[in-house]
Order: sequence, then structure tokens, then C-alpha cells
Amino acid sequence: MPTKSPLAVFINCPFDSRYQKFFDAIVFTVIRCGFDARCAREIDDGGGIRIDKIMNLIEACPYGIHDISRTELDTASNLPRFNMPLELGIFLGARRYGTGTQKLKQCLILDKAKFRYQKFISDISGQDIHAHGNRIESLIHEVRDFLRTSGSHISGGKKIYDEYLRFEKSKPAICGSLELSPEQLTYKDLTHVIAQWLARS
Repeated sequence: MPTKSPLAVFINCPFDSRYQKFFDAIVFTVIRCGFDARCAREIDDGGGIRIDKIMNLIEACPYGIHDISRTELDTASNLPRFNMPLELGIFLGARRYGTGTQKLKQCLILDKAKFRYQKFISDISGQDIHAHGNRIESLIHEVRDFLRTSGSHISGGKKIYDEYLRFEKSKPAICGSLELSPEQLTYKDLTHVIAQWLARS
């Protein structure tokens, strides 16, 4: 069972190579804002059932960031991938039907455009969906503003975006000092590299 933390943020987004820069930006922003970045990638246990791992993570996280922007058809199967809407549904269900702190869960729902979701997941109409326009700078601003609602002071989105750009330039050197390859970072490696950069900045 993942350790519970009052600052844990469940990250629900695509894990493919085309989304990697966006994923890195979310993880960087969450850690930079003083929160604990959590996602299914952190657990590599072949003996466990994947959906159980995800539900345990969701249970442990008071906050969630859900990017449902990737609904294109897979080129191989000609079918869409619905993992992100499924995990969003589990998170909302935990808030609706859970007890105690589960009812206090807060989440940020992201898409490419403000009302695009109405064409493929209209049941969440009424939720406050935020658009990042496929721009990393906008994504960082949205994540920062969401986490700012926790009450703690956090630097502005522009400053964090500028820091992210500097981090990306420094990443190869930091990875080299840690004997890691920037192209082959595990999730734990990525969070460690980010923490190292923040400690040196």
C-alpha cells in the first residue's frame, strides 16, 4: 500500500514518448511546488494487479492531476486509449463514495481545448475543465495555479516555467554526474534528478 501524504498528487496522464515532455513538466512542477508527485510508473511489481496499484495510489493522494487530452485513435489498433478517463472516474468515485479524507479530494482536469471533452466524455459536463492548448508553458501555469489552492505560497507560473527550461538544459549534466542516461530514466530516476537540480539551484 503506498504511503499516504497530505501533499501527495496523483498524476494521471499518457506515458508514451510523444507526451514525455509534458509528463516531465508536470512532475517538475509538482515537486517544485513542494508536493509529492505520485503515479503508476513508480510501482514496478510484476506480482501485483495494475488496477489495484492505481486504486491504492488514488486512495493515498488527496490531490489529482488528470490530463484527458489524448483521445486519438491508436495507429495499430485503430482504437482510442481510455486509461486516463477510467482513472479520473476512479478518483471522482473515491471522492463521491469514500469516507473521511477521501471526500476532501481535489483534482485538476486538463484537456487541449476548453470544451473538447464534451464530444467524448460529456458526463463530466459541469466540471471545471482547464485547457493547456498543447503548450508546456500553459500546462505548468495550470498545475501551479491548482496547487496554489492548497493555501501555501508558491512562485508564479512564469518563474516555474523558466526554471523548468533551465532544468531541461541542465538535465544531461546532472544525469551524467549520477551515471544515468537522460533517455532511459525510470520514474524514480526522474524525480531524483529533479530533486538534485532543485537542491543545487
